[in-house]
Amino acid sequence: MSEEPHGELTIRTIAMPADTNANGDIFGGWLMSQMDSAGGMAAVQRCGGRVVTVAVNAMVFHRPVKVGDILCVYTDIVRVGRSSMHIRIEVWVRRFITDEHEKVTEGEFTYVAIDENGRSRPVDR
Repeated sequence: MSEEPHGELTIRTIAMPADTNANGDIFGGWLMSQMDSAGGMAAVQRCGGRVVTVAVNAMVFHRPVKVGDILCVYTDIVRVGRSSMHIRIEVWVRRFITDEHEKVTEGEFTYVAIDENGRSRPVDR
């Protein structure tokens, strides 16, 4: 595959049997949770404080994830506003046993920096 991941490797984990849906593939909600966690980590690091997820602007599932696949979540901050950050997130897998590497999911999430009272605050203090 000629395409390579964009962004910084933020999370790496393995897909386990407990994460499957009725079809035996990894549940999309689990995958989305991994993406949100990675995006949140990138946002916290960028703004130096707490954040909340306010939107999933886009998300596309390209390929199924199978039990045993190694999930690699990459994040790239594409836009920073006064209090918000738009983060592009790509999920790639290393397939179990074959070691094939492919993009399975991508999306863009929006996070807002918040203060100790849960109110939005500037990203750059």
